Amino acid sequence: MSDIPDLECRALCKSYNDFQAVKDVSFSVPKGTFFSILGPSGCGKTTLLRMIAGFQEATGGDLLIKGKSMLDVPPNKRPVSMVFQHLALFPMMNIGANVGFGLRQRGVNKSDIQVQVERVLERVGLGGVAERPVDSLSGGQKQRVAIARCMVLEPDVLLLDEPLGALDLKLREHMKVELKKLQSEFNTTFVYITHDQSEALVMSDQIAVMNHGRFEQIGTAKELYYQPDTAFVAGFVGEANTHTARVESANGEALHLVTPDGLHLRGVDAGDRLAKGDRAQIFVRPEAIRLSRSVADLAGLQNTGKGRVESVLFNGANSQLILRDGANGAEMSVALPQTAEFRDLAKGDDIHFGWAPDQTRCYRQVS
Repeated sequence: MSDIPDLECRALCKSYNDFQAVKDVSFSVPKGTFFSILGPSGCGKTTLLRMIAGFQEATGGDLLIKGKSMLDVPPNKRPVSMVFQHLALFPMMNIGANVGFGLRQRGVNKSDIQVQVERVLERVGLGGVAERPVDSLSGGQKQRVAIARCMVLEPDVLLLDEPLGALDLKLREHMKVELKKLQSEFNTTFVYITHDQSEALVMSDQIAVMNHGRFEQIGTAKELYYQPDTAFVAGFVGEANTHTARVESANGEALHLVTPDGLHLRGVDAGDRLAKGDRAQIFVRPEAIRLSRSVADLAGLQNTGKGRVESVLFNGANSQLILRDGANGAEMSVALPQTAEFRDLAKGDDIHFGWAPDQTRCYRQVS
């Protein structure tokens, strides 16, 4: 097996006059990887994808596919295909003609096109529909046709530009699973951009979190969620309760912090080497907070308090409470355990809460 990655970017940049949309981005994607670029609108992820596709020229760095630089290679000569959010299927063509369009452009003979089209439609679960019109398909089926149209060309890298954005919520949830299955089936490298963290977390082998043109962190979904390198990643990936505080004392990674309203917290330094007097930004996941009817059950957690239920956000296993901290009046989101003990909690009820110091991730506050 070759160690050469399917895709590699080396200090890739894109500038528009005085504005840098992409700043020294470096990463590599091994063969057969589902790699997602996650970030808010305007962070540069679409610009990066369009540079990989060849639709925009880089203003610095290098971009390699299978070890070969693509900087001077036009889009139609690059071994990549792209699926857009608005799938761009041709309504006047039937499904088979849509899927075979790229092969016809390459001059493949008609009988070979028919064989290859039917084979790829079978692999995306749409065998026997080549003669049907595109408009006869559901949204999810159109998505699979768009992928089939790309995969029949056997690209080294498939680029996907927020392809689930135009689908309704239920279909989007279904297509997350479908896309991951298709990627595994074809064993093709997928580079997927999205602003939807749940899409990236569910489907990806590796995720790059992008912010203001740079990659803040690259890692697995679990690494980004449980060990975010920066405050931006901690706040953008998953849900979190946030606080600001001053470092009262630091003993290695262990921190003692005090919030502006006098709340004492114990936490861990996420890598910024915080010292006494530094201002910190704190993140605590809703599911890290334990609830109890008795404060004695929370002994040893150090970060404890008593709160009043402001509201119950019922969503089955993903239900949450909004608590108002009795000590400082701050609101916090807490995952609601689906047990008989807490199922009857209602607005106005008082409840004890607490979490461990290692669930309090602290970063240097950037003014």
